[in-house]
Amino acid sequence: MADAKPLRLAAEDPEDLKVISAAVQDSVAKAGALKYDARRRRFSIELNRFRWEADDGDGAKQRVRSIVAFDGVLSVKTRAITKADPELVLSLLSATFEADDEPPGGVVTLLFAGDGELRLTVEALDATLLDSDYVWLTKKTPNHERRR
Repeated sequence: MADAKPLRLAAEDPEDLKVISAAVQDSVAKAGALKYDARRRRFSIELNRFRWEADDGDGAKQRVRSIVAFDGVLSVKTRAITKADPELVLSLLSATFEADDEPPGGVVTLLFAGDGELRLTVEALDATLLDSDYVWLTKKTPNHERRR
């Protein structure tokens, strides 16, 4: 099994965010783990991240407990996502940033399986991804093929 170190990533531009997006692809989180602290202007998600970077071909797959956070968040809008059931499992597919006409502000879009979407209006792109030391083996690799 690969001995990948915990990721500690930061994003301040769209290219940086692409790296974080690739790392969190296929992460899963419960709806109750979506947190917006309007006073601190911080949005965060506690998630179980599939460790794509740890796959060394030996068949051992891993997940790690992680947090992805965005600072300078002015508002959060949702589509097809509800926290009514805090145990509902969401699968994160990607994170993108679209700058306003007057940078550095813009909108971060978090896209989830099933067409769920979060749009974070931000003062500037300021994202972090932090892995914990809590890693476990999993038998399944995320698969994007359509089922029949």
